[in-house]
Amino acid sequence: MSTQDIKSLQIGMHWFPERAGGLDRMYYTLVGALPGAGVAVRGVVAGSARVAQDTGGAIRGFGPAAQSLPRRLLNARAALRDTLRNERPDVVSSHFALYTFPGLDVTRGIPQVSHFQGPWADESHVEGADSIGQRTKRMLEQRVYARSSRLIVLSEAFGQILTTRYNIPAERVRVVPGCVDVDQFSLPLSRTDARRRLQLPQDRPIVLAVRRLVRRMGLEDLIEAIKRVKAKQPDVLLLIAGKGRLADELQGRITEAGLDDNVRLLGFVADRHLASLYRAADISIVPTVALEGFGLITVESLASGTPVLVTPVGGLPEAVAGLSTDLVLPATGADAIADGLIGALGGTLKLPDEAACRKYARDNFDTSVIARRVAAVYGEAISAGPVH
Repeated sequence: MSTQDIKSLQIGMHWFPERAGGLDRMYYTLVGALPGAGVAVRGVVAGSARVAQDTGGAIRGFGPAAQSLPRRLLNARAALRDTLRNERPDVVSSHFALYTFPGLDVTRGIPQVSHFQGPWADESHVEGADSIGQRTKRMLEQRVYARSSRLIVLSEAFGQILTTRYNIPAERVRVVPGCVDVDQFSLPLSRTDARRRLQLPQDRPIVLAVRRLVRRMGLEDLIEAIKRVKAKQPDVLLLIAGKGRLADELQGRITEAGLDDNVRLLGFVADRHLASLYRAADISIVPTVALEGFGLITVESLASGTPVLVTPVGGLPEAVAGLSTDLVLPATGADAIADGLIGALGGTLKLPDEAACRKYARDNFDTSVIARRVAAVYGEAISAGPVH
């Protein structure tokens, strides 16, 4: 089937303007780009009635994420049933197994593609979920993925998880990285202008980490590393953008280490300021210690013209190695992070320049590039037919 003919039903998690998260941003960006690749979009997410208003009815919210889980699952199933009653899609595209699961009977007989953006059960366990909850999530994921004719992963690393942990046949798995609207992050601003706009100091080396404040993100290691970096660069300033339940604990670590003048927790940064923040930094850092499928923030930073150092976890190396293997740290942990930052800020670690960063992001991860690749996988799934 030509991609010009594909009608898709996109099952998401939340609507990004209402609730920010990496998965939600990728869903929002992709569904906006797919029509340009010949894929018509209808979709359902946990969200308000405003979602349908904002999208001309293409995407509908089946209720707020704050509702109880049973209510959300019932609402998701009802929304899927109602959508299919009006128009039968050629392919069901699942971005979040939880809201796909209750409609598996409703969507039976339609080819399905799952966008695997991480092992939900394992992520929950790392962040403190109980073992019963983890087993339930794993069962639910397994059912959804087993139904899929094709599964899209963000990296080879996550493809390995699907085949080894979920027993998905390798021939069903396709690697397509996440997408970014490069124009949104490619601001015509110098670093000086960006710092002036955000009222940041002009005369200090600035390191940026955009992360949820949860365990597996490696922020504890990053704060520890800044103690060593400060010894070489006394005026270093680390900005951590994001929110999460570790905020108070991290602030305590910062104060205890005597880093109140060197590390700032910015909290949530609105999308309209994020591109300027990347542009203002000398370098970004992704210190993840576990379960990173791709790291959308790596591409956002590069699209802004700012190089990014990453730990060798999951799909992070795949995201940046094509630009420069020097951007991949040799290990996780505070020492490796400190060595990398000291080298980057001191000039002994060769970093790609602004133009190279932007070009790499545009050529490999821009929305139009990725939408065409996703459309091709949908075409494969339709040709293969549904899994029974």
